[in-house]
Amino acid sequence: MVRRLVYSGMMGLLLIAAGCANRGSGPQGGPKDTIPPTLLKETPLNGTCNFYEKTIVLQFDEYVQLDNVGENVLISPPQQTPPIVKAIGKRVIVTFEEQLEDSTTYTVDFGRAICDNNEKVPLGNYSFSFATGDHIDTLALFGKVINAENLNPVQGVMVGVHSDLNDSAFSTEAFKRIAKTDSTGQFGILNLRGGTYRVYALRDMSKDYRYQPSEALAFTDETFSPTLACDSSGEWYHVPDTILLKLFSENKQRHYFVRGLRDKEQHYFTLLFSAPQDSLPRIVALQPDSLHQDSAWVDFTQYMLCQANPTKDTLIYWLTDSMAIRMDTLNFLMTYKMSDSLYNLVSTTDTVSVIYRHPRMTAKAIEALERKNANRKVEIKSNASNKFDIYRTIEWYASTPLIDIEKDSIHLMEKKDTLLIPMAFKFARLDSIGMRFAIKAAIEPEHSYVLSIDSGAMHDIYGITNNPFKAEYHLRPKEEYASLTIHLTHYSPLARIQVLDDKDRVIREEAAQPDGTTFTYLEAKSFYVRLYIDLDGNGQWTTGDWATKRQPEPVYYFPKKLSLRANWDFEETFDHLALPLLEQKPQAIRKAEGGKKK
Repeated sequence: MVRRLVYSGMMGLLLIAAGCANRGSGPQGGPKDTIPPTLLKETPLNGTCNFYEKTIVLQFDEYVQLDNVGENVLISPPQQTPPIVKAIGKRVIVTFEEQLEDSTTYTVDFGRAICDNNEKVPLGNYSFSFATGDHIDTLALFGKVINAENLNPVQGVMVGVHSDLNDSAFSTEAFKRIAKTDSTGQFGILNLRGGTYRVYALRDMSKDYRYQPSEALAFTDETFSPTLACDSSGEWYHVPDTILLKLFSENKQRHYFVRGLRDKEQHYFTLLFSAPQDSLPRIVALQPDSLHQDSAWVDFTQYMLCQANPTKDTLIYWLTDSMAIRMDTLNFLMTYKMSDSLYNLVSTTDTVSVIYRHPRMTAKAIEALERKNANRKVEIKSNASNKFDIYRTIEWYASTPLIDIEKDSIHLMEKKDTLLIPMAFKFARLDSIGMRFAIKAAIEPEHSYVLSIDSGAMHDIYGITNNPFKAEYHLRPKEEYASLTIHLTHYSPLARIQVLDDKDRVIREEAAQPDGTTFTYLEAKSFYVRLYIDLDGNGQWTTGDWATKRQPEPVYYFPKKLSLRANWDFEETFDHLALPLLEQKPQAIRKAEGGKKK
């Protein structure tokens, strides 16, 4: 962390001393202007006390413009009604809309908002302070905000302080003073008065300077009392200047039903939800007497098979009743869990309609489609490839749900030259509706295999059979792979180790073992390693939670890139406590998050 020396509070005067250049006259052309505007005069002077007027005027040496005032200009204490900030010719004028508080230091941080009028070169790191009392508060807090999951610096997030040390202040009161992080995640909250503070980071989507559910946040159990310290050379600096905040998003997505689709064919429809669901919804038919004559309210799910993705937020319902398939519009009541205003999940019932609209087709096209449907067969695909990884499982997939499979009609054979040698295997179903299947067998590196399925080996829910199917798999040689063993200097049974690619994406993950955690069959290329402490034991990284004051699970990076060579076994010792957290992540995969795209 860079040490923050005491600032003079008269930044404008320092800028004047830097000199000026007149770029507003003379012929155009020549080198590109890279010099920002020079401040000539401040009204009142930066650092003025007992100032109660509502207008500040800054005079520059050239015509200026303002860039993205809402994002770049930050006022402390924060204002519910933002001041009016405008550029007129060579002047920038700030007009406060709210009544100024007594005995308060105000700071206007312009960020990169003030630019020259031609090349838009910003005047950076300029802030203006004044006080309505008889002195300027001059203490400060400095630190850094990082992403809790991947330790990347977070840019453009708000950091604020509360002198009220109760946790409730974070969600009920506006911050007392604020700052924003730069491209390195650094922040500095200036012009603080003496006292004790809590410090928070907040991605303030609601623009009210207080925490709202679903906003990313960071907090610490520590309190901070800003002061000054003197180093061995006699220079004064602000402390603390190493506050570290780990930003996280809570697992509090707003749950609601998005829409229903039936736009491809009549045999199924899709329900989309905004967030993962814990359970499937209950669906009850609305059409009285439409499917059965003895009841106006029918449990619709008995006429459907549900194909759910792992998070249950995309549900495909395959219709099994011929009357339901023929109906262009299906109306039903759906009971599911939806978020209320406090993000609690409550049972909700909606009326849903899914409509199939027949495409406009000529008589000839309709006739061709009917012939195609009359001759329709179950389509089969697989994950076969010419370079199949040994650690993968052979899988195959059906285009529609299956209800009847002749297992003797499925064959796995090893291919040796022109011979096909039958192999023993186990057949496993991978989903609940009969569309994904696995073949488990003792397959060997650098060997070739053929999976074949006889014609008519299966029937789908509509009585349709399959065409014959054949797929070839050639397993990669063992010599093409590398292995990696990670030994932990400070072993924890709760640790989980992740192997990452050069995009910081997880390739493999294993629970840490006391005698070393080995990853076999890795590609011969460069990887990175990350570790997290699985405190709740659920086998995945868990984010934080403000209501329970739970911090995100700790994350650590191995500080070097690991370049693996084919047919080599690599071993590394990982001391995740040896380096400060901010020095761990390799620069090659570290990147600032949250910045505005140009």
